[in-house]
Amino acid sequence: MSDSLDRSTKIKLLKEPVVKKLCEVLDKSSNKGWRKLGAIVGNDRRIKVSSDDMEMCSLKVLELEGSPSRMLLRLMGERGCTTGHLADYLQTVGNSEALQCLKPPALQILIQPQSVALISGHNLRLSCHAVGKSPVQYQWFKTKEEVPNSFSPDLVMSPVHLKDAGFYICRVNSGDTFEFSQWAQVDVLNVTMSCGQSYHSLEGRLKLVIQPLSQRLHVGEILQLECGAVGRPIPRYQWHRNGVPVPKATKRELMIPHSMQDHHGRYRCEISSSTERMWSNEVDVVISPRISVQISGAMECSEDDIYAIGGGSSEFFLNSIPEQLYATDKVALLMGNLSYQNHPQLKAPMVDVYDLTNLLRQLNFQVVSLLDLTESEMRNAVDEFLLLLHKGVYGLLYYAGHGYENYGNSFMVPVDAPNPYRSANCLCVQSILKLMQEKETGLNVFLLDMCRKRNIYDDSAPNIVLRVTANIVFGYATCQDAEAFELSSSGFTNGVFVKFLKKRLLDDEKITVVLDRVAEDMGQFDATKGKQALEIRSSLSEKRALTDPILPGDSADLAQAHSLQWAKTHELPESMCLNFDCGAQMKLGFAAEFSNVLVIYTSIVKKPEDMSSCQAHVTDFSQDLDVDPKEMNRETPEETGIYLLSSNLPQHCLYTRVSSLQKLREELVFTVCLQGTFTAMDDESVHWTKSINIGKPLIARLDLNRATRRNSCLQTCLMPHSPSHSPCHSPGPEHHLHLHHRSNQAQDYSRLSPQQHYLDVYERLQGAAGGCGDSYYDNVGQSRYEPAYDLAGGLSSSPGRLSIPIETTDDINELQAVFISSLQLHQQ
Repeated sequence: MSDSLDRSTKIKLLKEPVVKKLCEVLDKSSNKGWRKLGAIVGNDRRIKVSSDDMEMCSLKVLELEGSPSRMLLRLMGERGCTTGHLADYLQTVGNSEALQCLKPPALQILIQPQSVALISGHNLRLSCHAVGKSPVQYQWFKTKEEVPNSFSPDLVMSPVHLKDAGFYICRVNSGDTFEFSQWAQVDVLNVTMSCGQSYHSLEGRLKLVIQPLSQRLHVGEILQLECGAVGRPIPRYQWHRNGVPVPKATKRELMIPHSMQDHHGRYRCEISSSTERMWSNEVDVVISPRISVQISGAMECSEDDIYAIGGGSSEFFLNSIPEQLYATDKVALLMGNLSYQNHPQLKAPMVDVYDLTNLLRQLNFQVVSLLDLTESEMRNAVDEFLLLLHKGVYGLLYYAGHGYENYGNSFMVPVDAPNPYRSANCLCVQSILKLMQEKETGLNVFLLDMCRKRNIYDDSAPNIVLRVTANIVFGYATCQDAEAFELSSSGFTNGVFVKFLKKRLLDDEKITVVLDRVAEDMGQFDATKGKQALEIRSSLSEKRALTDPILPGDSADLAQAHSLQWAKTHELPESMCLNFDCGAQMKLGFAAEFSNVLVIYTSIVKKPEDMSSCQAHVTDFSQDLDVDPKEMNRETPEETGIYLLSSNLPQHCLYTRVSSLQKLREELVFTVCLQGTFTAMDDESVHWTKSINIGKPLIARLDLNRATRRNSCLQTCLMPHSPSHSPCHSPGPEHHLHLHHRSNQAQDYSRLSPQQHYLDVYERLQGAAGGCGDSYYDNVGQSRYEPAYDLAGGLSSSPGRLSIPIETTDDINELQAVFISSLQLHQQ
């Protein structure tokens, strides 16, 4: 290796280790340091370092870890200084130590070995190449042991075996100098490939070759799950249970030596590299208890019944399933309507749906969460929900939005319902229950967070004949002919029902017991006492709970097929790195706030040194989607409407929220635009674009925008009226109180006029609260009406439980949110 430096190299292209060492030398030298260098450079007209520039450099000492030398070198580099110029200046200064920093090292490793995962039987090659003043010699080590006959730059194993897995390093010698390479991990997977399969390409995308398998165990047995991928660099692993990362589970194999019932759930593994991210299949792990029986006398039992006999004692374990109730699967459809076209807008349904999604996922429910659906979209969503049901499944439907009740039948109001609306424009809950019963479900739970006032515009009486079953539970947010309320402010918070429901939902109790406790909690809430009370209707004769484990049994194949169907509609596009011709690299990431709301975020990973600024944004979305150009590519998630998922997204990105994915008719194609400026071009802006196609993400795969299918729940509703074509009445003048409710019609609040009704409610609440501006809970210092979120900084669910977002394609932190106080009563 030549001892001379490349004099034509621009100093701004010097590698960071060289610059760092050079700055350390110049900063510490008093008479041969950066000041002397700046004085000499200032006399050279080619570089033009002024006294103002030198003052700017000296101010760097006031900054933490600030370096005047680094600032001076940066200014010199921007003005075209080369390595040759810098060497001449340092020669004049007489700083030989600094000059030595510019000379090539006696030994330099140019190619480092890279970690790799591959299949047993394939060929392994690790490479380490170096240059030095003297001939270079190599020696490879596995951990601390020398690898026999490994004296070349390339370590080759053909074929590689399972025993070859481990950590490798190379020692490089040149004369009296030696260096060690970086460590490289080799992971060898034992995979039996079918005919035609091949995983030879290790330099491309990750390839998943081992999928985890479902487990059915007894308490105390070993729980062991395995997945695996091949590729270079070696993949990273993180196991998840019910959507929550398992602590310290970062290896290919997840092993729990003594399984407990708390370990049951849905497991899957996140596999990632520096540029890619993928998920394994989600599998069920069922942990059954062992039942100990004491025998006082003689009894007969077959060998098939006996699980284990303990010596001469009278105690044995039965292999049969105890009297614990099980679900063959758990499925939930959550719908929240906020943005009504012809009726008052709501806020709480978005937060309510988000909170319940997080909680139900912890209970092993496959959750579909949707916002702002039209009539046809709601009917098609219900159809897809019904397809996930089969015998023994626990089915849960939650609805938040406007609604009404006539003759004992409840109706959910879509966002496109006319004003006034009738049953033909809405979905009848009882008709959905009828179709659920036909699936022979094990438990049917309906949580209806809407008003139940009479609709004077609808005189139809649907004749829906339900089967007599003992598995139905209705949780009405309010009583018959009453209204439901939500706590509202300029921020986002829960409705009254979910405010208390989410604190109890994870309790391991019969579902009716849980709702009873919610009713008791709501009854203690002074703000709505006497105005809203939870009503429970149940025909449940068994002690079924939402916490019951899943035991597919004879329906295992069907449950697995339905799980795959659900998973396909909740797949996120893979995050990707985009390379542009200018040398810039951008990362494009995705997250899901709801099943029909996608978050796209962009960040610059690499910026060319000659580029003074660089930013990437997305544009050109389909007109089918609800994307406001004014709220795209914002610097904070909140600016673009991402309130609930904001703290889980990577920082320092540009964010765009794409909602109403159910309206997407074609594949989602958009444009990524990179905008950069160059100092050499007087900061003139230059643009580069790339077209990105991410297919149909999340719920868009189901095409809910299609015409309602013939087997829809529409058939079970008796509809004597055709859809109303009455002209839509715009809401009355807005009042500063904004006391809306989820009622049957915007004009039919009560016998009072809207103004009288608003003022009556407001005055009664002000009297109870002690007047405007006073804290409602003066004794605990909380806001006027208790917010639905812990002020300590987090989404409240249940003690010790973690709230999680639906999905994200990047690592996420614990969910946090900031909400505004000064809450007012907000009718639903």
